Amino acid sequence: MNYPITFRFKLIALAPQIYVTDATGKTICYVKQKLFRFREKVEVFTDDTMQQLVATIEADRIIDWSARYTFKSPTGEVLGAIGRRGMKSLWKAHYDVFAQHEHSPTFSIQEENPWVKMLDGLVSGIPVVGMFAGYMLHPSYIASRVVGNAPVLRLTKQPALFEGRFGLTQQGQAEEGEQLALLLSFLMMNLLERARG
Repeated sequence: MNYPITFRFKLIALAPQIYVTDATGKTICYVKQKLFRFREKVEVFTDDTMQQLVATIEADRIIDWSARYTFKSPTGEVLGAIGRRGMKSLWKAHYDVFAQHEHSPTFSIQEENPWVKMLDGLVSGIPVVGMFAGYMLHPSYIASRVVGNAPVLRLTKQPALFEGRFGLTQQGQAEEGEQLALLLSFLMMNLLERARG
């Protein structure tokens, strides 16, 4: 993958939409989350025409703090999974990422500073001032290997007006399949964390 990768969210939209582009501006994927589903299922497409499916992300249960989201190819092959660490994630976001064919976590995604996320959520809710919150506070999340704790990718909120923008930068080496599992993990984590504020 060609880093840095940018995640762009349309703020004024009924259903959450994410555009993912690489360092050259080429679209990697597009997500439009469907509303009112009891069991979460997100479809990831190559672009906003939604003609070619890249992967689906499906929850293993109906609305739960500790739900596990499995990534599948269009043919049904499991590409990996992400699971939130239940009560541990109430204060500081903490997710386990399972690479393809792994039964124990390969990576851990953690919020680097929960105070920044909390302040960003508070300031964003203030009329007029909230429009500029994206320029002041920048929460970030780091994906590290479970064995050895070596950082691999970092997702950081970037300054943006009228849209949410996050940058994904490479911090260490990962295989192609691991990078895909991490990209899909950060996509799903963004959708979940946006609901938290």
